[in-house]
Amino acid sequence: MQEPEYTETKSKETTIPDINTQAGSITKLQPPVQSQEQWLKYGQQISGFLGTLPDYVGNFFNQYKQPLVSIGLVITAIITVKVLLAVLDSLNDIPLVAPTFELIGIGYSAWFVYRYLLKASTRQELTSEITTLKSQVVGKDS
Repeated sequence: MQEPEYTETKSKETTIPDINTQAGSITKLQPPVQSQEQWLKYGQQISGFLGTLPDYVGNFFNQYKQPLVSIGLVITAIITVKVLLAVLDSLNDIPLVAPTFELIGIGYSAWFVYRYLLKASTRQELTSEITTLKSQVVGKDS
């Protein structure tokens, strides 16, 4: 089957150039501006930098070890507190859990007052325990 040919009649008023009838020239690609040697030079520079990068990072870490560790600990503490608060907030949304925790807290507070704060001898025991704990944490007797 042959497709019918389409013939176009041209009027004198409009002159639309026909792409098919124009003799076009194909633009040839220009050779690359940079030669292969220049690309090899760039590759050697990049590989040299990447080869010394672990040394740079190691020197940077050794020079700024204490501040980096401190910043890492602060960030870790902030993330831990946020996660803990999110867990506690989600526990508060569960029915009967929040009142149960309140009752446990009230019961523990009552036991602590009865155990350590009512009598003078138990207050002295609490003071000695706090002093012992403080000396263990600080590392010297105060």
